[in-house]
Amino acid sequence: MSEISYEVVDHIDAQELLDFYSNQSHPTRADGAKLARMLQKSHCFVTARLDGKLVGVGRGVTDGVIGYLTECKLDPEAQGPAAITRQDGRIEHDERGIATEIARRILQSLAEYGVERIDVTAYGTEVDFCEELGFRRAPGLVAMQLNPSLFQVKKS
Repeated sequence: MSEISYEVVDHIDAQELLDFYSNQSHPTRADGAKLARMLQKSHCFVTARLDGKLVGVGRGVTDGVIGYLTECKLDPEAQGPAAITRQDGRIEHDERGIATEIARRILQSLAEYGVERIDVTAYGTEVDFCEELGFRRAPGLVAMQLNPSLFQVKKS
């Protein structure tokens, strides 16, 4: 079995990342310039490669006080045999621990930077994954989102 190589990077080829997202039906349709800006604004970006092929990515951001584990995705071929959907970069049943290692490196980088807290938003089986990393449910917290195309600025 080949060994996975991990690396914290400040640059990744935009087309390689778009191909990775596309392979998982990821909703990101960002162009290369947007992806470059995303990477530039990220605190750390971790890649996992198997025989040179990108099979996992993770990303952490911070404002200097609070850190966020914002992304941890696996290629369908790297997902374990019990993964339910084999799409959307699912991390459930990752027998090789690829997603765990990606997340661990992001959390370590954020902790070394000195953040006071690290937050994550988890969906479905990601909750178990995050709890295994040491995250605990925040009481009273409600995750919310806004589609910026629907946001209208009020003129005064």
